[in-house]
Amino acid sequence: MAGQGHEDAWPRPKTCRIISVANQKGGVGKTTTTVNIAAALAMHGQRVLVVDLDPQGNASTALGMERDAQTRSIYHCLVEDEEIRNLAQPVPDIPNLWCAPATIDLAGAEIELVSLVAREARLKRAFAAYDTTDLDYILIDCPPSLGLLTVNAMVACDEVMIPIQCEYYALEGLGQLLRNVELVKSHLNTGLSISTILLTMYDGRTRLSQQVAEEVRSHFGDLVLNTLVPRSVRVSEAPSYAQSVMTYDPTSTGAVAYLGAAREIAHRAEGLSAG
Repeated sequence: MAGQGHEDAWPRPKTCRIISVANQKGGVGKTTTTVNIAAALAMHGQRVLVVDLDPQGNASTALGMERDAQTRSIYHCLVEDEEIRNLAQPVPDIPNLWCAPATIDLAGAEIELVSLVAREARLKRAFAAYDTTDLDYILIDCPPSLGLLTVNAMVACDEVMIPIQCEYYALEGLGQLLRNVELVKSHLNTGLSISTILLTMYDGRTRLSQQVAEEVRSHFGDLVLNTLVPRSVRVSEAPSYAQSVMTYDPTSTGAVAYLGAAREIAHRAEGLSAG
């Protein structure tokens, strides 16, 4: 198996970890975080599937997915019961990484889902039909809203990862996200928890970034990863080359930071499976 006996292989979770990357605030590095954490995990012996639930499809673009009018996407899974195994495409140049892409059809899915039976659990049902024993992680890139697509992600996952940018208003709207997680937990998915907070767009030169980081750590304690993801031109450039920063410029500060964050997430799996 890829990664076995490799000194850089990280510990595998005992069962597949399903993690939604969510924050209804746009521009916080949510898609960037999903793509680069997934790539870093895959490059260190983990088997990873990215599910792109954002109609903008930026994660699909960054992972080099070919998409056209005929592409079968996660939309067809949610609305037409297409099996995920038929949709997942291997990511170019990164073994052990797959992506179930989004297409613009997904923009209408919120409306189409309203009339469907068990509309909040469509993605969960799709995962239940998928043999996840061949996977270590499923990362779901949620849209920047708290609509039915995000609710589907939260019903289908075990963990929520929240990227928070180290800028003004960083915590604005976060209360609503936390309330929604609690609502989903109490009504639809009792096993749901916020497991990870990642600080993004950190600028160590500014007092503001430091203050936001301190505030988030005081709010969330051990949920916050030690790794801070800095502002990085390379991270921003990579998607335009249909790549994650992990392959585009693996020595850049952004790639090194996402590698560190992914390593923390992987090693936390040991504590989670023991707990």
